[in-house]
Amino acid sequence: MKRRSELINSRLQNKLDRIRAGQYSATDFIIADAKDGDVALGISAPGPVRDAGPAQQAGREFETRERYLANMTAMAESGLIDILLMSASCGETLKAESLFERTDVTPAIRFNDTTDIWSARGSSYREHPSQPFATVDLETASSLCPFGLYSITFSNDVDADLKTLQAYRDFRLAARKHGVRHFLEVFNPAFDIGLKGADIGDYVNDMILKALTGVVSADAPLFLKMQFNGHKATADLAGYDPQNLVVGVLGGSAGTTRDTFELASQAEAAGARVALFGRKINLSESPVKLVGLMRQVIEKSLTTEQAVNAFHEHLQEQGIEPQRPLADDLKITDPVLMT
Repeated sequence: MKRRSELINSRLQNKLDRIRAGQYSATDFIIADAKDGDVALGISAPGPVRDAGPAQQAGREFETRERYLANMTAMAESGLIDILLMSASCGETLKAESLFERTDVTPAIRFNDTTDIWSARGSSYREHPSQPFATVDLETASSLCPFGLYSITFSNDVDADLKTLQAYRDFRLAARKHGVRHFLEVFNPAFDIGLKGADIGDYVNDMILKALTGVVSADAPLFLKMQFNGHKATADLAGYDPQNLVVGVLGGSAGTTRDTFELASQAEAAGARVALFGRKINLSESPVKLVGLMRQVIEKSLTTEQAVNAFHEHLQEQGIEPQRPLADDLKITDPVLMT
């Protein structure tokens, strides 16, 4: 089996080592650009056309895969992120272009695509309990990128959750065989499972431990990617076993720019040490600038309000039309960030 140091870049490994050793400082906070949306969203994944480029000239509503890949390359080359998460096909393309040889970004690919992330336009898959599925062939993928994401969702349904846990066990056995390491994404269920408010956070936390307490360190995820269910739920999990369980938060919907900075700031204050944002980065008017300001917020050199103002100043300087007026972009709109 490959050693962990051969799977991920030293920049990321050093941060994880300091976090696990209790030596974390804000500069160790890990940021991943989650550009694996094409696995779930299809054609709309690259985001809407915003400028007078080839896509607009062709009358397209959404950008092309070529632009999606260009945005990944720009973010990796910015030096601001630690991980670039991609579909296997995008990872193959960017590896062939030597992107990860000329940057210190760790590549990661999505290893599975359960039914609850199937978000084709007009579909209703997310209204049903998650069913295990993986497009990726792990044997082939391991030679392309031996590090990536495995995703699960618990539905408070014994049959569905048993299938989910069995599939995860099977994945871990195959990952060990092929020298693959992973981080674990755990979604909140997208439909009503009979739990509300803080109870959802407690349920998800307990089910994460249900999934992991029987797993030895050689097979365990390097960190988690999960929904921010408020300060208490995040702090409860992050403080439970900080040497072995590194908590990361996913971005969810795009929201306002203030929402993005607040999520990173509040999650870090609660003990999260990783932010893995997809739409919050990809749908921003200026993704690289956004991530740069995220780092300043995490490192406490800017407040979230100051960061929003700085972002709009940048848009004005660059002649970029903002998606919303500054006053609206300064608002917190995600209810979990208001508590």
